[in-house]
Amino acid sequence: MNYLILLPQIILVAIAMLIPAIDLYFKDKTRILPYLAAGALGVSLLILSIFTGIIPLEIFDVTIPTSLFGGMLVVDRFALFLQLLFGMVTFFVVMASSSYIKQYDRNQGEYYSLLLIATVGMMTVAMANDLITLFIGLEVASISSYALTGFRKNSKKSAEAAMKYFIIGALSSSIVLYGISLFYGLTGTTDLAQFGTQLQNIDPSQDGLLAMATIFLIAGFSFKVAAAPFHMWAPDVYQGAPTTITTFLAAASKKMGFAALFKVFLFGLIAFKADWAIAFGVMAALTMTVGNLAALKQEDLKRMLAYSSIAQAGYIMMALAIATQYALGGALFHILTHAFMKTGAFIIVAMLSVMLIGSKVGDLRGLRIKSPITAFCMAIMMLSLAGIPPLAGFASKFVLFSSAIDAGGWLIWLAVVAVINSAISLYYYARVLKEMYVLPTDHIPIRMKEPLAMLIPVVLTTAAVIIVGLYPEPFIDAAMDAARALIP
Repeated sequence: MNYLILLPQIILVAIAMLIPAIDLYFKDKTRILPYLAAGALGVSLLILSIFTGIIPLEIFDVTIPTSLFGGMLVVDRFALFLQLLFGMVTFFVVMASSSYIKQYDRNQGEYYSLLLIATVGMMTVAMANDLITLFIGLEVASISSYALTGFRKNSKKSAEAAMKYFIIGALSSSIVLYGISLFYGLTGTTDLAQFGTQLQNIDPSQDGLLAMATIFLIAGFSFKVAAAPFHMWAPDVYQGAPTTITTFLAAASKKMGFAALFKVFLFGLIAFKADWAIAFGVMAALTMTVGNLAALKQEDLKRMLAYSSIAQAGYIMMALAIATQYALGGALFHILTHAFMKTGAFIIVAMLSVMLIGSKVGDLRGLRIKSPITAFCMAIMMLSLAGIPPLAGFASKFVLFSSAIDAGGWLIWLAVVAVINSAISLYYYARVLKEMYVLPTDHIPIRMKEPLAMLIPVVLTTAAVIIVGLYPEPFIDAAMDAARALIP
């Protein structure tokens, strides 16, 4: 067994264990903690880039795909694509956190350590080829996220958000685990690669139990991705959590939930597509509609972006209803662009908090003068989220929506619903642009200096949104390669 393939995760775990010790014994050295975390993530991303061939070096003797621990983990193009995404988002969050959480004197070691451990949990989900391994990865990431959500101990909103997240997360995990136990009872295995064969041989009298197990998994994982009607927790948690952690939840944690859904339904249960595809189609339409309509009346930026994330989850969920290789590639491409967009948008909200501007939509008035770079980046994020060409959001929505049209039948109507919802979303995204660039200010705003550690990831994600929109072909190819690993 070639353990070199797990080197990125080993590095992250080792640094995650080291950081609290440094924080405990060298209090005057805590300023190096974000650099340690960022360095570990940077090295891991470099190694993953070598594995994928993005950086054409052959310094590691590994083969892709690789099966580990008797097939419980599989490192293929799908896993590497998502691992790069999770590592990249966490890297940006760590960069922004160095300015955002320096106002808190305590627990900074635990903060960065939990971020790295949560990232390892997400990477484990991306590699999981077994329901037990997948569940362990989910829980490692989720438990770390609960603690990070309540990081601001003196904030009632943060404590409330952490408690809600913990209760809903524990409930969804219980539902998932019960569904797993039913599938194990039906098949005698938790290996996703064997599901199709084993389930085709079950007695027809067990069809009701199979339907119940499927419903439990759909419901449990839908909580993880905040899909309607299981979305109730997301706005409160996103608003109450430290904004850098909100970035992590929206841009990475939710994508982990989709990785689990894709693994279970588009790989393990693809032979039973007719039994669950319509359910995902209905949920996709409901999720994008509920998210967009609720976002229309939000005055708080974090809540508005939270409902926007719910709507985006509806778009991504279309791939589960379509269940083709093309649709999965489109969903992975949209996951990538959404990670860039939401990372940039939420870090901007965190930056506004540090600059004491505020987090309401109305607080953005005059931002074009106070902070022109930030205003420009926010405008790009809003336009891309709305799907305006030639930005990344348009390119990924085009691929994803066209996959529904390509599939034909009732799925064409699902594409129509998605297009209508994109038009609805333009209203609340345009409100942000109106406040920043159109409405006059009551007084002349004073030019403000942005925190450099937060401005850098914002500029980088903005550049990524523009580049991917103008030149999407290599990113689409990477997403399609990842999709082929799951759906041959």
